Amino acid sequence: MLKGGAAVAGGMMMGGLSESVFGAAEDEEWIPFVGAPRAKPGQLDWEGLDSWITPQEQVFSVAHYGYPKMPKEQDYRLNVSGDVKKPGTFSMEDIRALPRKEHLMTLECSGNGMSDGFMAAIYNARFAGASLADFLKSAGIKESAREVVIYGHDKKMETMKIGKKEEKIPFHFARSIPIDEALASNAILAYEANDKALTAKNGFPLRLIRPGYYGIANVKWLRSIEVWDRPYMGKYMAREYVTLRGERQKDGEIVYKETSIGRMNLKSIIARVTRRKNDDGKDSVMIYGAVWGPDAKEIQSVEIKIDGGKWQKVKLDENPRARHSWIFFSYEWKGALSGKHTLVSRGISRDGHIQPSKDDDEIALKKTGREAYAQYPRVIEV
Repeated sequence: MLKGGAAVAGGMMMGGLSESVFGAAEDEEWIPFVGAPRAKPGQLDWEGLDSWITPQEQVFSVAHYGYPKMPKEQDYRLNVSGDVKKPGTFSMEDIRALPRKEHLMTLECSGNGMSDGFMAAIYNARFAGASLADFLKSAGIKESAREVVIYGHDKKMETMKIGKKEEKIPFHFARSIPIDEALASNAILAYEANDKALTAKNGFPLRLIRPGYYGIANVKWLRSIEVWDRPYMGKYMAREYVTLRGERQKDGEIVYKETSIGRMNLKSIIARVTRRKNDDGKDSVMIYGAVWGPDAKEIQSVEIKIDGGKWQKVKLDENPRARHSWIFFSYEWKGALSGKHTLVSRGISRDGHIQPSKDDDEIALKKTGREAYAQYPRVIEV
């Protein structure tokens, strides 16, 4: 029932879930979250999650300039130009001939969590493709190169102010990467997700995949790659998808800074709660969740708090522990009393950074909604 996304009021059994995935036993009884409807198609169904790989029907898709009509794979071409010694045009056959790289990784929209009840624009998949770094090196990067600009086929007429006049200018969606970072990164030109060709809505036939970066940086429907000798200042780098955050100074003054949205932030969520029947006749409330960030190696622990009590450590799953994939966790709550309860989790990094609450300056002084990584309370009724 969970796999099919069926909405059943209370008492739903966790059919099809094994001990080795997300830690739950098959006979555990689902406890729904209060005031949180189940996810719609195209959104992750946290409460039905039973695999590290997200079902395709739950994969979110965002298209800022609409969905372009792409050529068939055999007719597709990727152009490379700019500050390279060997500019050229590459077919999918050329790209597939390059060494294959794979990443099991979590891809999250930077707006995920911007509003109450919305935490479903995220998924986990195994992407495969050619190394961006190797691809660029094969083109021969010139010493003048400073930035790599990745363009998509999706485009739109944008109104720009030119002097005192406004003019309609055609723009392709694009994002950029500093050349040093591009050459050192593990980004790939991806043509597969979960051993299948990319879907039309998720970038077919080729997209950029940057592990550890928000969805906006993972350009879809690749059209061209240009190497520039100066910074790229496109709409989705410098004017939109920009975070405005205040920082409190020692003298009490708040200084505001703007940053382009890029690397993901450390984040966790309680995904599902169940009731487990124990042999001693006393039930336990089982709390399951996930934690992720730019690099799983940087995650040290996760803690949960129940009804404003003390923070308590949870058990982190050992698998799959891929560098850029989420990690599942679980906690057994014994002695839960009947009634409503508030549960919340927080991730802690190895350098001591703690996932903030919405009242912490890190979130409270942020004026823009994206990069929504505050602690996310859940309410249940036992």
